[in-house]
This record gives sequence, structure tokens and C-alpha cells, in this order.
Amino acid sequence: MDSRRAWAVLIVATLAYVVGVLQRSSMGVAGVAATERFSIDATALSSLGVLQLLVYALLQIPVGVLVDRFGPRVLIVTGAITMGAGQLLVAVADDLPIAVIGRILVGAGDAMTFISVLRLLGSWFSPRRLPQLSQWVGTLGQSGQLLSAIPFAAVLQLSGWTTAFASAASVSVIAALAVLVAVRDAPAGSLSSRSTSLGAALGSLRESMRHPGTRLGFWAHAATQSSGAMLSLLWGFPMLSIGLGYGPAAAAGLLAGMVVVAAVSGPIIGLLSARFPFRRSSLVLGIVGAMAVVWAVVLLWPGIPPFGVVALLLAVVAAGGPGSLIGFDFARTYNPPVRHGAASGFVNLGGFTVTVVMILVIGLLLDAQSPGAVPEQLYAWEHWRLALAAQAPIVGIVVALLLVARRSTRRRLHEEEGIAVGPLWEAIVRRHRARRARRADGGDDVEQWS
Repeated sequence: MDSRRAWAVLIVATLAYVVGVLQRSSMGVAGVAATERFSIDATALSSLGVLQLLVYALLQIPVGVLVDRFGPRVLIVTGAITMGAGQLLVAVADDLPIAVIGRILVGAGDAMTFISVLRLLGSWFSPRRLPQLSQWVGTLGQSGQLLSAIPFAAVLQLSGWTTAFASAASVSVIAALAVLVAVRDAPAGSLSSRSTSLGAALGSLRESMRHPGTRLGFWAHAATQSSGAMLSLLWGFPMLSIGLGYGPAAAAGLLAGMVVVAAVSGPIIGLLSARFPFRRSSLVLGIVGAMAVVWAVVLLWPGIPPFGVVALLLAVVAAGGPGSLIGFDFARTYNPPVRHGAASGFVNLGGFTVTVVMILVIGLLLDAQSPGAVPEQLYAWEHWRLALAAQAPIVGIVVALLLVARRSTRRRLHEEEGIAVGPLWEAIVRRHRARRARRADGGDDVEQWS
């Protein structure tokens, strides 16, 4: 483990994930162009994103089972080829139904990628490295949004719809070839952690879903990822470019900035997750709370909010991306390696299911306020206020379910391992008192705590 070959496998697999994120997020910067190309309203446009993400979400559990059975290499290659075929179909589409089929294929291929890359990490690297490596992979993977926000958007503007999406399709073919050449499921001579049959893999899925720690990961992923994914995958570009009046170039730059923020915050969040494993849910709740505050400020601001406030919103929401990867730390912690694929697939289902709901509800609310309007009227800022406020009850329900799962997880941890995890404030008070006592005794002021 942790060999040079392991790092080579990681690099190629991460590049395949980068390409997957490019394909996933390409419609986000093409939303306005799609509105004009297919002469559709916001609800119809949201169907492109919703159906893609719905397929992605529905396939997470089957993909988790399949990767436990057949290994990640096969799934990554199959996913890349499927995404390429989908983007090629979108490139030649002249009406919405063909484009929808293409995006469904993109969602299906995308569903096979990230879970498979996480599965590779567990085979090639030691457990102590996994929380931070997962953050690095997740963060670097989001650079695919940079590829869609800058070069893809530039090709779309300069060369048109067909050239832009056909070019994206070709990148997926290159990624598939690279994985075929450079990636193997595990080091030579290592014991296989694959399930022996599909029946055994399905059994692993059942066992992982029964554990409250896996369900905690599901809700943690849903609470942190959904808001940022909603913006980056569909509604961020029209909100920024038309609703707030920044124009296409500035909107693309701001969405690209979210990736930079995620790249900076990801390693920090990964370090905290590894350092304080029994406080991961508190870290998740802190991120969600910060997002709630900045969303409230932006949506309640009289008139158009200042640029700095909007930039702060995007920065805080961007941290939800790496924050969502804590959900996979829960999946690994509370499941043996043979169940990691199924558990990770179930966790990944959480964020994308809630994202689907958000995207659809926001599209419906936009249309309800301005039915049949042209984009400039449809995407007016006053319409965004009500539509985006729909996040509050959705995330509120998710957080309530997260707290229920956390209580069950801590109870089971205490019953099975004798580890009692009390409220965070009690741990802070104990740590403060212990530090004061050590200072009074002249001792070292270093303490390990969880």
C-alpha cells in the first residue's frame, strides 16, 4: 500500500473523475443556451438536470453493489464510455427529448465513477490516509467544473452547441483509454475484497444500510452537498448572469471560484475529519449552519445584494462540497472493506436525491411567478428570492433526520465499543479545564481529544 504505483493509479482515476464532473456540470453553463435552442421554460430546463441527477441517484446503490462484485476499473471505463455517448447525443440534439436521453446517459455514466474511485483508494492506500485522500480526490475532481465554466463555456460561445458537446464527449473516450492502460483494482498479490457473488454483494448492501452510521453518512452528504450542487449543476449560471446582472463571463468566473474555495477548504475539512472522528457530525452541522446564515442574508437583502455578499455566499456554499465527503468517512468507519462500495453508493444517494428535489422545486417556483416569460423576465432577481428560499424547509428536514441518525449511531457505538460521545459543548468545557490544569502544573499543553 501507499506505493508509487498506488499514486499513479490515484492520479489516473482522479483524472477520470475530473472528466466525469465536466460532463455532469456542462449543462450548468449551457442552461441559457438550452433555453434558447429548445425554446423551453425553466421547468423544462430543470428536467434536463433533474432527470440526469435522478438517474445518477437511482443508480448509486446498484453501482455500489456492482463495484463490490466486479471491481472499480470496469465501472470507471464503462461510465466514461456511457458519458461520452450521452454528450454526443446532446451535441446533435435539435429537440428536448433527444437532449434528455443524452443527459440521462451522462447521469448513468457519472454514477459509476466517484464510488469506483473511492473503492480504489481503499485497495491501494492505508486507512490512516483515506479521509484526507478522499477530500483531495473530491476536491480535485471538482476542477471539472472549471473545465465546464471556462474552456467548455468558451467553446460553446465561440463555436456553438454541437462543437462544444462533441468536444466534451471526446474527452471521456480519452479518459476511458487512460484507465484501461494504467488502473488496476488492487496491488498484485493482495487479497481480493470483492464479493464472491451478486447475492453476497446485495447482502453487503443490506447490512450497510442497517447500520445507523451509514444512514448518518447519507444525511450528512445530503445536508452539505445539495445547495452547492444545485447552483453549480444548473441554477447558478442563470441566477448570476441574468438574475443578478453579472453577465456570462463574470458568472462563469464566480462558479469557477467556488472550485478554488473547495480546493482550499477540502484538505482542512479532511484533516479535521481525521483528527476528530467522533465530532464529524458537528463539523457537518457547522457547515450547514454557516450556509443557512449567508443564504438568509442574501435572500433578505433589500434590492440586489452587493457583489461581496454574493461572493461570500458562493464561498461558504462551496465548502459544502468537501463537507459532503465526510459522509463517506462515516461509510468507511462503520463498514468493513467488503461493504465499502455498497455503503458509499448509499451515502452518495443522499446528496443527489435532495439536489434533484431542489432543482425541480426551484424550476417550478420560477415558472409559477412568470409563466411563459423570456429568460430576462423569467430569471429576474425578485423571482429568485422565493424560488431559492425553498431550500430552507428541504434542508431543515434533512438536518432533523441527521440528528436522529446521529443519536442512533452514538447509542450503538456505546453499546458495542463502550465509547460515549457527549455533546460538543461538554467536550469543549472539559478540554478548557484540562488545559488550565496542565498550565497550572507547568505541563505540556498538548491534548488529543475527539
